Amino acid sequence: MQTPQTIKADARQSANTTELLVGGMTCANCARHVADAIQGLPGVRSAMVSLENKKAAVRWNPGAVVNVPAVIAAVKNAGFEAKEAPASSTTELLVSGMTCQNCVRHVTEAIQGVRGVLRASVSLEAGRATVHWNATAPANTVALLSAIAAAGYEAKPADAAHDHGEHRRSRWQWNLIVGAVVTVTLMIGEWVLGLAMKPWFQWLSFALAGVVQLFAGAQFYRGAWNQLKVGSSNMDTLVALGSTTAFGYSAWALLAGIGGHLYFMEAAAIITLISTGHWLEARVSDKASGALKSLLNLAPQTARKIIGRADLPVGQDTQQRVPTEQDIPVSDLKIDDAVALRPGDRVPVDGMVVEGDSTIDESMLTGESAPVEKRRGSALFAGTVNSNGRLVIRVTATGETTALAHIIAAVQRAQTSRADIQRLGDRVSSVFVPVVVGIAIAAGLWWGLTPESAGKIHDSLARFFWHAHPPIGAAAGFIIAAAILIVACPCAMGLATPAAIMASANAAARRGILIRDGVALEKAGKITTVIFDKTGTITEGKPGVAQVWENTQSAICNPRFLAASLVRDSKHPVSQAIARISDEKIELADWREIRGSGVEAKLPPAIVRLGSLRWLKETGVALAVGEKFVAEGSKQGATIVGLAADKTLLGLFAVRDTVKPNAARAIEQLQRQGLQVFLVTGDNSQTAASIAKQVGIAAENVFAEVRPEQKAEFVKKLQAGSGTGVSPVRSAVETHGQDARATTRVAFVGDGINDAPALTQADLGIAVSRASDVAREAADIILLKSEIEAVPEALGLARATMRTIKQNLFWAFFYNALGVPLASLGFISPIFCAAAMGVSDLIVIGNALRLLRWKI
Repeated sequence: MQTPQTIKADARQSANTTELLVGGMTCANCARHVADAIQGLPGVRSAMVSLENKKAAVRWNPGAVVNVPAVIAAVKNAGFEAKEAPASSTTELLVSGMTCQNCVRHVTEAIQGVRGVLRASVSLEAGRATVHWNATAPANTVALLSAIAAAGYEAKPADAAHDHGEHRRSRWQWNLIVGAVVTVTLMIGEWVLGLAMKPWFQWLSFALAGVVQLFAGAQFYRGAWNQLKVGSSNMDTLVALGSTTAFGYSAWALLAGIGGHLYFMEAAAIITLISTGHWLEARVSDKASGALKSLLNLAPQTARKIIGRADLPVGQDTQQRVPTEQDIPVSDLKIDDAVALRPGDRVPVDGMVVEGDSTIDESMLTGESAPVEKRRGSALFAGTVNSNGRLVIRVTATGETTALAHIIAAVQRAQTSRADIQRLGDRVSSVFVPVVVGIAIAAGLWWGLTPESAGKIHDSLARFFWHAHPPIGAAAGFIIAAAILIVACPCAMGLATPAAIMASANAAARRGILIRDGVALEKAGKITTVIFDKTGTITEGKPGVAQVWENTQSAICNPRFLAASLVRDSKHPVSQAIARISDEKIELADWREIRGSGVEAKLPPAIVRLGSLRWLKETGVALAVGEKFVAEGSKQGATIVGLAADKTLLGLFAVRDTVKPNAARAIEQLQRQGLQVFLVTGDNSQTAASIAKQVGIAAENVFAEVRPEQKAEFVKKLQAGSGTGVSPVRSAVETHGQDARATTRVAFVGDGINDAPALTQADLGIAVSRASDVAREAADIILLKSEIEAVPEALGLARATMRTIKQNLFWAFFYNALGVPLASLGFISPIFCAAAMGVSDLIVIGNALRLLRWKI
């Protein structure tokens, strides 16, 4: 498994790692050019370029001279701007005034609106916000505090050593205990013992309800006041107004000696029931983020560092001396440190095995249950578990640069992102509270000034609903207004989309699927067509040379030796397969790789080329002499690669890749979901047809000999509903008609750097395991599983999420459309309204939680 390796903005510099800010990159191809320019420098072990963050991370070989000016010069020579990245930081804040997930969303949006913020995660349970800054921006805590205050909440810098989350949970428990004791006492007194009209009990009720208002209701009043100061309003405003209306009227009636029923019990019950609802909401929401918390707990806090082995290179004799081991905090580990792993240990950081053999359980990251064998030279990832052997690893990434950190960041980003469908709920929520307050005032005046008219309408409608006992007398207007204020719930509308996105992102993460954001999830739910690349997507991406044909009429040199020498520096899987057939090296000049075609170099006096038959034919090479070999190999599903010197064909190589075991099942599942499936490849038509037949893709939906740039163009034309320029494709498109294709939503599934343009052009880009860094940058969904059966899972989960969002929005609108009129007409009491408001939130969140148990 290969995990996302784009560099985060808060990655640490080390002695063997250099970070650069790169300007001028506009596409995935630019990122590839920058990486190629850096990797050609002496001493550079690897270069990872992030198009999204405009950054490059350069890792140097142990002992190599770190030459940053040379790297900057190489990037500039490639046509881009570069400079060394400054150190960056993370800011922790304590945020108060948040009472629900809607508040979390408002705080997150406020923080992300501050200039220089890379990303932010806000925890309702812990009352905490973690802010990651761009490397180019200084940490501006004052701006953060101002932005949060402008949103109507309070914040202050956090003391990382103190467990504020536990303190906050303890405060919630005390609020519930106080509110429940008082409310139950008053209910028993009024409903069981009949003490409601006793003067001494009314004074006791006044005192006890006052405690609830001041203690348990403090955070609602504080939240409402903070919103009022910035000219805004939220659910706290409605709760504070409703509770105050009931308590205030009752206190006035008691002190003025007016007599009649008092509503102290109702005022206490409102605060208690809504507090209970929020407490339950926080606990239920915590389940929705369970996958993220599991990821956060994967990496251990300590590591077993081997003293004196920090610069141990791969391949060095590891039996020269007996090392000493020392337990140290993981945060103290540095690049190239040596770490010992015993059976059962969790891997603390990313690393490479330098000693030992074992199997590693990577299921917590990829969802794949089968352990993966690891030996010298194998890559390990933080959070995985060493199963049965002792290993020594050399640290390759720590902290925010590990694969686990990237996965956590991706899940956090998806959880806090927004979808376009959320705009409807946002527009309604923005005017909801003022409208409800207006309705409450109008209904209160109606019941208070003309009770006969209100009562008559109530009685006429009672036969259609139920017989209730609306308040009468001077209290009627106040209590009806309080009921309206309490029953209205803007939170349900605000939670409808975020709750579903959070649950879906966690459900996907547990399956080894990373979703970029809510927009990507929304796009995935609308896909109608799926296009697959072949190599590394439908096939394993581990090709091998099955057969070789040599032209006996040519005597330039051994074709096997020449072919292996030509492709030795290429990263393409087919090239690497050919490079393994010989260790002989022939000196070549002016070597270059032509994307989507092959490689060429000078072997004086000839120009030698190795690549696709289409490309060789375009350069004038006569292929007739090898036609029989090409036909036989293609029928067997092999990719045929040719070797030529000038116009002479020297040899042919049949490179065969095996189809992934569950590829046919994944294609069948997509077709059962009503999706059209296409195969697009740069391979020849016979090979493409053979692979398509094995996995069940219709012959008319197979496109062969398509260049990388043509893949993006093909996607574009398919989206537009026009012909694609390839005859088999045109017939398939025309079969469905022009109008049908006008709404085609295309997903492209690929794994190589050649796929990046198509991934970007498609409505939805899906990068499978072992995808190159650039392809992952262009993708909306990243599959950490090696099998493409995750593709129908991802698309099916996305559609289920969209259904859940629509159900939540319907419920939120239906609840408020029904609850507010019923409260206005006196059919539901303030106590019932308080309970209903809490239940409405739980219904929305509970419906979203069903996504955690979703199955294809």
